Amino acid sequence: MSIIDNYRQVLQKIDNISSQCNRNPAEISVIAVSKTFPAQIIQEAIDNGITLFGENRVQEAKAKIPQLQGNFTFHLVGHLQSNKARDAVKLFDCIHSIDKLSTAIEVDREAKKMNKIQNILIEVNTSGEQSKFGVTPDKAFELCKGILDLQNINCLGLMTVGPLTDDRNKIRQSFILLRTLKDQLNQKIGISLKELSMGMSADFDIAIQEGATMLRIGTAIFGQRVSL
Repeated sequence: MSIIDNYRQVLQKIDNISSQCNRNPAEISVIAVSKTFPAQIIQEAIDNGITLFGENRVQEAKAKIPQLQGNFTFHLVGHLQSNKARDAVKLFDCIHSIDKLSTAIEVDREAKKMNKIQNILIEVNTSGEQSKFGVTPDKAFELCKGILDLQNINCLGLMTVGPLTDDRNKIRQSFILLRTLKDQLNQKIGISLKELSMGMSADFDIAIQEGATMLRIGTAIFGQRVSL
């Protein structure tokens, strides 16, 4: 099937799962994760009406995005190093992967230079896996408070990567933890974080059931990744 056929199939699955758990599918955004795919493949997706994309690496996005034409928006869904903050603010509407106050401060500084309010999400390590990026849940309150003091950052919510396992209960617990943490932060700090970025091609059904508002879907839309 073509990219747009895959995309429509994903949307249909989202509709079906949302109906089963009494959610409005209009509240759920699909981020088509185009990492490793060349600009011409992304352009095909844009030409067929897909408008929201995700990239994992700032340098890769920096090379590809200037080649694209049409109506599109990019989110950074991979880890951000502080020294890439300037390019990230230039390229991305939303950065999903803020897990240190020092990185947030760099993003805020660069956004101020560009007269931009940069949308971000706080990345939380909900699985406890050492290989994963993300602030630990117990440190999320402190990080969120620090970010709220920054003038050119708009924190929309939280992001997590589910554990790499076939145990769907462990995946579900990871997503429940993120949703619970969002509710706790809103209550304790008196804010209104709304977004939960969680769920990818293999587990987005669980993510929808547990409250995801942003799904990061790569393989189910573009097919197997191109090796770099």
